[in-house]
Amino acid sequence: MRLRLTAGQLADMTEAAALIQGIEAQRVIADRGYDAEAFVDLIATQGAQAVIPPRRNRLTQRAYDRHLYKDRTLVERFFCRLTQFRRIATRYEKLSQNFMSMLSLACACIWLA
Repeated sequence: MRLRLTAGQLADMTEAAALIQGIEAQRVIADRGYDAEAFVDLIATQGAQAVIPPRRNRLTQRAYDRHLYKDRTLVERFFCRLTQFRRIATRYEKLSQNFMSMLSLACACIWLA
């Protein structure tokens, strides 16, 4: 299934369908930038629930689970904390094994803090 997108949706939406392709999930949680009818339909055809708030200028507002959407902020804050580790943000490590080791170490530091 191909997505038809407007110019404003091209930023992240170009790879959104490929990102969720082949992944089994119960829910897909995303922000308003991913509120495209084709993307929501793609999520539904894969058997998952789209937890994406509708854009404010949408003619027909779609319902979504606000309680589940609040969990998205935990992930966003985690990635913000992760980018505070300079070695990870700039990817000093060339080998993927070393990078994953540093990523695991940073995750442990965040978890313990």
